[in-house]
Amino acid sequence: MKKRVFSILLCMAMAAGLTACGGGDTKSESAKSEAAEGGSESGGAASGAIRLVNGKIEVDEQLKKLAKMYEEETGVAVEIESMGGGIDIQGTLKGYYQADNMPDIFVNGGDTDFGNWKGLLVDMSDQAWAADTDAAYVNDEGTLGFPYTTEAIGLAYNKSILDACDIDPATLTTPDAIEKAFETIDSKKDELGVTAVVGYYTEPVNLYWSTGNHVFANYIDAGLDRDDTTYIDMLNDGGQVDDARLTEFAAFIGLLNKYADQELLVSGTYDQQILNFSSGKYAFVTQGSWIGATMTVDDADAYAEAGNFECGMVPYAFTEGADTILTNSPSWWAVYDGDNKAAALEFLQWMSEDKAQQVLVEEAGFVSPFKSCTYVANDPFAQTISDYVAAGKTSGWHWLGMKEGLAQNYTGQVFCDYAQGKMDQTQFVDTLKQVIQSAYAG
Repeated sequence: MKKRVFSILLCMAMAAGLTACGGGDTKSESAKSEAAEGGSESGGAASGAIRLVNGKIEVDEQLKKLAKMYEEETGVAVEIESMGGGIDIQGTLKGYYQADNMPDIFVNGGDTDFGNWKGLLVDMSDQAWAADTDAAYVNDEGTLGFPYTTEAIGLAYNKSILDACDIDPATLTTPDAIEKAFETIDSKKDELGVTAVVGYYTEPVNLYWSTGNHVFANYIDAGLDRDDTTYIDMLNDGGQVDDARLTEFAAFIGLLNKYADQELLVSGTYDQQILNFSSGKYAFVTQGSWIGATMTVDDADAYAEAGNFECGMVPYAFTEGADTILTNSPSWWAVYDGDNKAAALEFLQWMSEDKAQQVLVEEAGFVSPFKSCTYVANDPFAQTISDYVAAGKTSGWHWLGMKEGLAQNYTGQVFCDYAQGKMDQTQFVDTLKQVIQSAYAG
């Protein structure tokens, strides 16, 4: 039976392997070679030990600290096997499965990854942690993914600039309010030393993922309950869109076009976009919370020179009631339905609680997805994400369910053409509809 299931797994489409930020690692190379031999980095977990495959190699040290803490507290050993640096994690896991060497807990990055393990994972709906988060991975088999951190998509802002203009970010929850704020900042650019109101870049070859995925994600989810799939369902039903909602979204994109850095609007790079925001040249930037690490590491000098200003996020409030930011775990830990699943479930429950959360937040730099967590990471966007999560003002990341290649091959170019003035608002809507329908018909 196992061989037959594995044959099915090999035939299923799988996503590109999850990779951690940064370069390769000897642990990853070891895992790759040993997977081919049917072994794990540690040669398989010791009897009774819990084995966890982690996809973020940059937090290997912190996870091993937690494993030691857990063993000291419970007597149960936990072996952390971290993969990164270009490892095809799903391919490696399939090798483990074929060799009857599956870890008890392992990372999955979304629908495609979880689809590889259909019928082989534990439904964790009844676990206490599941009621303490809105970020678990859930599908028709139940709650299959444990979230360990949170990332967010919102309109990021420099609070120092807003304060100088007497703009309260809490009021920026309607299209009119945001337009008025943009106008105010624009009128004071010279005295503020600001290059542009918003760092919005639409270069279609290398930044299609920003416009076509993350910005467009707000059309799909902004203002909705986390489990509301209205617009992604329409999209996946032959490429349908809601004309009224898309028209309001297009008006908001037109506002971004108007108040963007015109010199870099259609040609700027990601690095330029983040550096200019870090340097205090933009009041807003159309990127997610992941830029915090770049600001405090790669751009640390520029950020310090700009005063290490406080950051936050406001919603892409293109329509009345769109008062949420979009949050999600970038990947999840799943529990294999094997002999050691009870111990694995107990460990994950412990990981959601106070001692473990303190290490994950304060030492690993994670933004906790758990409502009960009171710790805040030392990251420019950690506090605002925690505040939105605690207030229940978050929507999902249903853009992950879009047709593969939609942004890269279709919608990214349309955003750029709109920014270049090649089309007006109505034409932008019509063209988006046409290319989306074309993508889904193909």
